[in-house]
Amino acid sequence: MDEGLVVIVRAIIGFFSLLIFARIIGKEQISQLNLFDYVLGITIGSIAATLTTDLSSRAWPHWVGLVTWCVLGYMMDMISSKWRYASKVLEGEPTIVIMNGKIMENVLRKMKYRISEILELLRNKGVFDVTQVDFAIIEPNGQISVLLKPENQPLTPKDMNIVVSPTGISTELVYDGIIIEENLRQLNKDKPWLLEELKKQGIRDISEVFLVTLNPAGSLYVDKYEDHLKKITDIGDYKGPY
Repeated sequence: MDEGLVVIVRAIIGFFSLLIFARIIGKEQISQLNLFDYVLGITIGSIAATLTTDLSSRAWPHWVGLVTWCVLGYMMDMISSKWRYASKVLEGEPTIVIMNGKIMENVLRKMKYRISEILELLRNKGVFDVTQVDFAIIEPNGQISVLLKPENQPLTPKDMNIVVSPTGISTELVYDGIIIEENLRQLNKDKPWLLEELKKQGIRDISEVFLVTLNPAGSLYVDKYEDHLKKITDIGDYKGPY
């Protein structure tokens, strides 16, 4: 019982210490963290966990270590924000991996990247054909920035001086075969209207539907459980000679 109370007290100390320090130095989102910030966060979290559960030693050395790591992290953040060279050393810098449509193999080897990883990052940006890429840059946080070739860049209504209406955010009407009647009411629609719209697409029963969404422009998206795709495209990595 006494050990349980000690753990609770130490957990409270570690929790609020970590909360305060996170507010001070943890301004970036997870997707924006570079390698240094990532390792720093893991280390501080590990010290806080040890502070809570390691009853074989006193709490204050762990707390001093926690404070020291947080202070050093804050100092490094301040230094990197004031001196560009320090920022390059601590946080890294952008690296071009595709230039003028050509993959920089030597750069990839130096960064210990596989081409399959670059292709995955490109797909995350909506680029499924590497021939469309003019420049690709790996940012310090591991994300990729892509500049498409001029002929592959999307033509916008602004380029053609066309005024378009905003589409807005789609609202879910059916999710996992269940009608969301509250959303229907908010859009001044009802269940008979929805069933009639589904019937126009050859759907007789709501149990056939996985997802239905409607945007303010009136566009209805319907996805069924059975999509009846005849051939599934495999984009997996090389599996070996067998």
